Amino acid sequence: MNRTLYLECNSGISGDMIVAALLDLGADEQVLRETLKSLPLSGYTVEISRVKKAGIDCCDFHVKLDMDNHDHDMEYLYGHEHGHHRDHEHDHHGDDHHRGHDHNPDHTHDHQGNHEHHHPHEHRGLKEIETILGSGSLTEEALCLAMKIFRILAEAESKAHGVPMEQVHFHEVGAVDSIVDIAAAAICFDNLGVDQVILPRISEGYGTVRCQHGILSVPVPAASNIMEKYGLTIHMTEVKGELITPTGAAIAAAVRTTEELPAEFKIRKIGMGAGKRQYELPGILRAMLIEELP
Repeated sequence: MNRTLYLECNSGISGDMIVAALLDLGADEQVLRETLKSLPLSGYTVEISRVKKAGIDCCDFHVKLDMDNHDHDMEYLYGHEHGHHRDHEHDHHGDDHHRGHDHNPDHTHDHQGNHEHHHPHEHRGLKEIETILGSGSLTEEALCLAMKIFRILAEAESKAHGVPMEQVHFHEVGAVDSIVDIAAAAICFDNLGVDQVILPRISEGYGTVRCQHGILSVPVPAASNIMEKYGLTIHMTEVKGELITPTGAAIAAAVRTTEELPAEFKIRKIGMGAGKRQYELPGILRAMLIEELP
């Protein structure tokens, strides 16, 4: 049976939001955890919990770095001020837009412990990331999707910084948390057996973010480069802030097969993925398995 996924991105898109939505939709949490454990990465914890967004029950996926292993280079893409609105555990999450304090204490978590593996502060190129992903137990389909997402990001960074793709070092999106987000998204898409992804448009905010290299306009350069190259349709909102992260944009570009919703369809299952930052617009990505009617 054809499995068609409709992604409703009225609150933007990020890696953690889409993983959470896919888990809520039915992606196997145990498969995800076991596959992530197979990767040669350490210094992080995966937490999966239930949270409320505007009173709506959602799944939350959080990659929490060890206290002494956070990566300040992530501020380049996601804004220096983002690091000043978190809890007192200093969990600098690379793709954590919409971070808030509405986490339910009833959550499951998974500690990654072998510190002989890669350190979060390493600056990795595409080849190093491919080695990391290829060393795990990802299926061929999940590995291909994860690498496709990273290549899209490499293209965008290459253009933004004016350097060849082979010289792009992912100190921004190559940190542990973003590798886990991208791998997790690929694992979940593969686990759900999705054939088609409908993504009509993605909402974005406005304004600027203060970053390591100064003040940048929203969307940030890497995200806007992806939108340009892959023709993503953007819906501008009145929300002041960043709704589309580069990782989210790259995942959208990698998985979208069409923008066109069928005229009539039935919703077979719904997954609600929570964002982290608190705006007046609740951070929710809704993923729906749908069936087109004849």
